[in-house]
Amino acid sequence: MLTAQFMALLDVFIVNVAVPTIGSELHASGAGMQLVVAGYSIAYAVLLITGARLGDLLGHRRVHLAGLALFTAASLACGLAGGTGELIAFRLVQGAGAAVMIPQVLSLIQRHFTGEARARALGAYSAVVATGAAAGQVVGGVLVSADLFGTGWRPVFLVNVPVGLVLLAVGHRVLPRDASGVVERSRGLDLLGLVLLGAAVSLLTVPLVLGQEEGWPLWSWLSLGAAVVLFTLFCLYESRLARRGGAPLISPRVLRHPGMGLAVFRLLAVMAVNAGFLFALTLHVQGGLGYSALRAGLTFAPTAVVFGLVGLTWRDWPAALQAVLIPAGFAVAAVSVACVGVVLKGGGDGGFWLYVAFAGMGTGLALGFSPTLTRALATVRPEDAADASGLLATVAQLGQLIGVAAFGTLFLNRLESLGAPGAYTSADALLMCTYALAATATSGAVSGLVRRRR
Repeated sequence: MLTAQFMALLDVFIVNVAVPTIGSELHASGAGMQLVVAGYSIAYAVLLITGARLGDLLGHRRVHLAGLALFTAASLACGLAGGTGELIAFRLVQGAGAAVMIPQVLSLIQRHFTGEARARALGAYSAVVATGAAAGQVVGGVLVSADLFGTGWRPVFLVNVPVGLVLLAVGHRVLPRDASGVVERSRGLDLLGLVLLGAAVSLLTVPLVLGQEEGWPLWSWLSLGAAVVLFTLFCLYESRLARRGGAPLISPRVLRHPGMGLAVFRLLAVMAVNAGFLFALTLHVQGGLGYSALRAGLTFAPTAVVFGLVGLTWRDWPAALQAVLIPAGFAVAAVSVACVGVVLKGGGDGGFWLYVAFAGMGTGLALGFSPTLTRALATVRPEDAADASGLLATVAQLGQLIGVAAFGTLFLNRLESLGAPGAYTSADALLMCTYALAATATSGAVSGLVRRRR
């Protein structure tokens, strides 16, 4: 299941380094390329909570395998697409398959693991979620540069097909049967809640992923305003439905769970910093420093490796450190991301100290993410597993989109204001962006300290 999780997260970012090749081979417009990249994320974010509820209604095993089959088939279609329109359509389907598949992972962990076993499983889940973004850049760079059998960009999609087929075969044999699915079906499907939330998330995500390229036109701001209105209506409707004894899309028990609000803020912050850092650094090393797709992808390997190692081992660290891991992680991330900007200042490659800063980023982000997720879910009741998993998976995805939109806009606007593009001006834009990223990470550290004082 974690392999399926990793594969779905990989596809959020694996296309980034393949975009130039896709654009040249398919003669795609800038808007078309945006939708190739963003279509997956839009469908994924909009349908995550719906996917979680479908697992409750139809059984988590059944829905996970159905989503995996849809994702695998869509990946094959993407790899064989003959035009931009086809590729965009299949990317939307691929994102829908991921949204159906992914929430079941957390739900099954919650239902079939307890105590220390659950903590280990959630730690592994956190490591996979956290490294998927950086690994996508690495794998994308390797596959595009390899140009297997002269297929260019197509392996970034086709690589999912054999993996998906193996996972389907293994999943049918090893995943636990849906013994509790029938009981959960009595909750029903909150159709109005689904419509309100889906519309709100759509109105939020579309301008976030397309606004920068379009120059933030009026429609993007109107869309963001409408998203706020619909989110408010959604919350009011869900509260009223719960008071009347109905089955709201997200149980109020989950939202009132101790520490859940703080966990949501921390996850938003850490995923925004992670995605914003990867996006801005990708623009710098490929656009400013002229790195190849392979070299650009491998640049992110140290961060991904350290992120995964820390995410898997933090529970074994001394007990005296456990209480301060999260705020300390955000603080380490803040210092490290600022150091990345400083060592790359002037258009250089950063040398040895760049990799030290990368290791610090991996450590800090892992400590900000993994303990937050594990502790938020550790005491959630099994019957609330789907609601909690859908909520936190959606928050993580929205955090990534917000990070790319906010910090990508900051980087590109600064680069444009500096005039002629080049290594020096790109490094200057990156420096400003890393300072903003450091400030965001610092807010995560402060939120942890405030919580402790209470």
